[in-house]
Amino acid sequence: MATASPIPHFQEELEQLKTRLLEMGGLAEDRVRAAIRALVDRDDALIDHVLSGDQPINELHIEVDGRCFKLLALHQPMAIDLRAIMSAIKINTDLERVGDLAVNIAEAARRYLRHQPVKELIDIPRMADIAQAMLRDALDSYVRRDTALAEHVLNEDDVLDTLKTDVFRELVEFMVHAPSTIEPGLDLILVSRHLERIGDHATNIAEDVIFMVSARDVRHHAPHS
Repeated sequence: MATASPIPHFQEELEQLKTRLLEMGGLAEDRVRAAIRALVDRDDALIDHVLSGDQPINELHIEVDGRCFKLLALHQPMAIDLRAIMSAIKINTDLERVGDLAVNIAEAARRYLRHQPVKELIDIPRMADIAQAMLRDALDSYVRRDTALAEHVLNEDDVLDTLKTDVFRELVEFMVHAPSTIEPGLDLILVSRHLERIGDHATNIAEDVIFMVSARDVRHHAPHS
């Protein structure tokens, strides 16, 4: 008589893994949104909330890794299921780093609030919207195994990179003509860089999805910084 698997219903376990990744992605996205809102609204209390709220993401990071390793050890999956679990391990790391980048944004926002505003913030919130949408789409493409949506995420990365360059150029102009804007201007440049990195993590996820579904490695065919 065949021995029952130590973890029954492999596909159900895989679906639970996807659900936890989506939950983690939602938490990471919320933290980015809160950090940017704190910057734009000059909200010290919200900055404190972002800086002190890292634990749920860290706990999920540990849990998701544990789920992945158990699935690998107990079921020895093959083909696309194996790639799905290996991708989940990498996605898990990307999402944890997005949470860290939200903290970095909040820290830069705290420093920025010590100064007078350099300018009205337009491009940075727009960058945040794009980065968050990329993250959502990348995770959706993983759950749905949708390579077309993953390719869309790769294309959006160029838009984010262009905006980061625009932010840099505009802020340098302010800093050249008004030395008092140098310190806060540098913090805004850092925020734009952190948002670009969030887009890079979303791109990593999209590349993993394409590999998971089609076993095609596109990492060196979708250039991004």
